[in-house]
Amino acid sequence: MVGDETSLRAADESNREPRGGREPAIALDDVTVDFGAVRALADVSLRVEDGEFVTVIGPSGCGKTTLLRTVGGLQEPTAGTVRVAGETPERARRAGAFGFVFQHHALLPWKSALDNVVFLRRLAGKPPDRERARDLLGTLGLAGFEDARPAELSGGMAQRVAIARALHLGADVLLMDEPFGELDELTREEMGVEVRRVWRDRRKTVVFVTHSVPEAVFLADRCVVMSDAPGEVAGAFDVDLPRPRDESVYGTEPFQRQVAAVRTALHDGDGGR
Repeated sequence: MVGDETSLRAADESNREPRGGREPAIALDDVTVDFGAVRALADVSLRVEDGEFVTVIGPSGCGKTTLLRTVGGLQEPTAGTVRVAGETPERARRAGAFGFVFQHHALLPWKSALDNVVFLRRLAGKPPDRERARDLLGTLGLAGFEDARPAELSGGMAQRVAIARALHLGADVLLMDEPFGELDELTREEMGVEVRRVWRDRRKTVVFVTHSVPEAVFLADRCVVMSDAPGEVAGAFDVDLPRPRDESVYGTEPFQRQVAAVRTALHDGDGGR
């Protein structure tokens, strides 16, 4: 439980030490991204350890999605370096290191839930495992819906299929860009519990972009706060809350204290430093 200010500290991301001396899963050093005359990211340094769940929050237009795309090898940095388990993002992406989950599920409407799950793996030239895909759908609460088309699923169910699709790809790193943004608040909370449970069971490395401060705190091992454009890492808060977590955490005083600390960092634009 949170009992003092040390658990709400803003960490210096550029000097963050790897756990046990191991190479971090993701390392960004002084990354800048320009789109013509517009600077989206400015001198971003960030470490994400293997198996860590990191949420990223900041004002609209501060470069959160650009950060995710740069990590995932979908956007070249203008300056600085990005390494994923010691490799370039492009090489890591070609090796299938990333699973992407976006705000819209992007399921193929003519395919069943099960066929949507195995589709990306087949597209990547990897043999699909339909039994494992069924198991993933069951793990995410979709047993019995394997043959359902996306139009027959609720928004939360469709996002569960998208998460199962990313997991079936076999990626070690999940990059999630506001995947609950189109869902109502109650469903978002339920999905948050599901995602943390799957993360805990399968020990993936997760970078999760959100606009919701409570969601960012609930999900994270560590919450990274970005400043307004051009995006910089303004601060990072280690989240000291019980594990495993369920919806009851939302009503606790330690949770509310951490939410308040992140809100203050967002409004001040200095990460609490």
